[in-house]
Amino acid sequence: MNPDTPLDAAADPAALKRAYSCFPSGVVAVCRQQSTGEHVGMSASAFTTVSLDPPLVSICVRRESTTWPQLRDAELGISVFATDQGAAARQLAGPPADRFTGWRPLVEPSGALFIPGAAAHLVCTVASEIPGGDHTVVLLQIHALRSDPGVDPLVFHASTFRALEARRG
Repeated sequence: MNPDTPLDAAADPAALKRAYSCFPSGVVAVCRQQSTGEHVGMSASAFTTVSLDPPLVSICVRRESTTWPQLRDAELGISVFATDQGAAARQLAGPPADRFTGWRPLVEPSGALFIPGAAAHLVCTVASEIPGGDHTVVLLQIHALRSDPGVDPLVFHASTFRALEARRG
């Protein structure tokens, strides 16, 4: 980046999106099975770890989301997508009626729903929600988990899905 390039105003949405796209983030599925047996879920690319004690992670959800109100009051399954699960991540970001078409999720007795083959599965409940502009920052408390650090995660960077590259030295 050329330091002589003038700074853009943060009020410029295109400049802001371009700057945000420079930071890679993990991609997760946030899902549950309703008491009717219907599957509800969405993708979230603003996922981060927060705390070990208590065990917390966070996601950011658009305030206009029609899916989040169906998820917030239940035990949730958070699946950290694996590198080869970009199509599933896109599908969960698409039209609600098509989000679970063509694949069978894993369902816990609590209703937490997971993507098979993901790098990690976390059973969570909402600890708190914090308004943040056009999004809500959601802190999730982890109650149970399984993980496989040998499975490479899916990463969202520069508005596309990418894989990590291991480097030594």
